[in-house]
Amino acid sequence: MAGASHYTLERPTFDKPVKILIVVAPYYKDITDGMVAGAKAEIEAAGGTWELVEVPGALEVPTAVGIAARMKDFDGYVALGCVIRGETTHYDTVCNDSSRALTLLGLQGHCIGNGILTVENYEQAAVRSDPEGQNKGGGAAAAALHLIDLGRKWGRAGSIGFTNDILMAREG
Repeated sequence: MAGASHYTLERPTFDKPVKILIVVAPYYKDITDGMVAGAKAEIEAAGGTWELVEVPGALEVPTAVGIAARMKDFDGYVALGCVIRGETTHYDTVCNDSSRALTLLGLQGHCIGNGILTVENYEQAAVRSDPEGQNKGGGAAAAALHLIDLGRKWGRAGSIGFTNDILMAREG
């Protein structure tokens, strides 16, 4: 029986280069170093540039993205980290809350590739983080690039997401 196949979208191309912020929680630094390498390579292959910022843990990743979205001029964001199941329910809280916060930021129109690994053990993390293997860092960067591409194709400056419509309704 053949294994599952995974389809990968073609890398988008851009008339104007993209600028992406990579936000990483290096709690498991050897794991996240591979993810960062994969993300950087994917962004550079698309002709983009990147900046990197480190935060203490996965729960702080969405906050850093939110701060950057308000205060800097990035086209998109790559969220990287690794959460390995432990003996307590803290794992569930970190996984659920970091994912939910990134999703909410995305629904506000921010182009975010979520590369926060949520795994059962270190071995699973190592396989997924390897840029020569599953390359989840590169995959998260690719997701951000695709969302930026959609935003540029469909949007007008400042019109991505529902936030501006809500703000304009309040002003009127």
